[in-house]
Amino acid sequence: MKITKATIYAVEFPLKEPFIISYATYPSMPAIILKLETDTGLIGYGEAVPDEHVTGEQVNGTFELLKTVLIPTVIGQNPFNIEHIHYLMNEALANNPAAKAAVDIACYDLMGKAAGQPVYNLLGGQAHQTLHYPKVLSIEEPETMAEKAKDAVAKGFESLKLKVGLDDSSLDIERIYTVRKAVGNAVPIRVDVNQGWKTAGHAVQVINQLADTRLTWVEQPIAMGNIRGLAEIRKKVATPIMADESIQTMEDLLEIIRLEAADYVNIKLMKSGGIFPAVHMAKTAESAGIIAQIGSMVESSVGSAAGYHAVMSRRNIQSAELTGPLLFSQEIGNLHYRLPVVELSGKAGLGIDVDETLLRKLTIQESTVC
Repeated sequence: MKITKATIYAVEFPLKEPFIISYATYPSMPAIILKLETDTGLIGYGEAVPDEHVTGEQVNGTFELLKTVLIPTVIGQNPFNIEHIHYLMNEALANNPAAKAAVDIACYDLMGKAAGQPVYNLLGGQAHQTLHYPKVLSIEEPETMAEKAKDAVAKGFESLKLKVGLDDSSLDIERIYTVRKAVGNAVPIRVDVNQGWKTAGHAVQVINQLADTRLTWVEQPIAMGNIRGLAEIRKKVATPIMADESIQTMEDLLEIIRLEAADYVNIKLMKSGGIFPAVHMAKTAESAGIIAQIGSMVESSVGSAAGYHAVMSRRNIQSAELTGPLLFSQEIGNLHYRLPVVELSGKAGLGIDVDETLLRKLTIQESTVC
């Protein structure tokens, strides 16, 4: 089996409401959908969601790099040779993990379809019985977040993730306390600062003020380049610390392990380059006693399903936050969410169907490479 053709779609996924985090507000979500075809007639789908604030990638650039560099590199390759494909992509182009993730995910979809197996069976089989996901709340006024949190719990969500870090940290503290009061002490709450607290010392002060809110963890409180500062925070607070933007490569993970900088790591396919490197990072974290999560860059069913297959295959990947499809007002795939779990279909490959009519409707730019 060889890859013979690729179609690249630059799309704009409409959101039900703006997604607000510390460093950006998204009225809609730009992405790349990649369709790979083979000489056996099989089709595989991948996705890239570039983030200029995290990986330094941007949709137009990712589109061009796929068209002119990465796809010409992998045309003619057998998708089962995934390690070699990553070698070729890394030789052709440094960094750009979201672009590489699109190729990686599409290759796994092809491998699964060729083998007649869901992708998780190619990665180690089923390590979990269920795949839970939290309700993710954008940054808003404290009372608004509290009302949305109460509504989410009433609908069946079993955990909450609160975005904070946009403005004065005193307002963040108010947000978290207001939500905790609204939902009670039994509901797990995790907090994601997205680098919004600017110094380690300040982050320590804020986290210690939140001690009695019983947070599951605080995610990426300070800038992503400051792993030493993350380690300082972890030593001075009782609340567990998760690294997100700080962990993009295996080298980042090794530095986090060396400095004992995190209790948890948020491994995202868009940061690491796809399923293949993400699973290797999760196994490395496990060897150091660090728990892994597969997080989201707000992908569609294509990228979200890929992430859930990685979660399903590894015991040390104990949580996931792949909720992008729930945020879109129009969705190209049929990944099945049933509160509070997502259900993989068990079909071959990623196990989802792509609505190509809607995909083309949402497409801004398209290119075919043979």
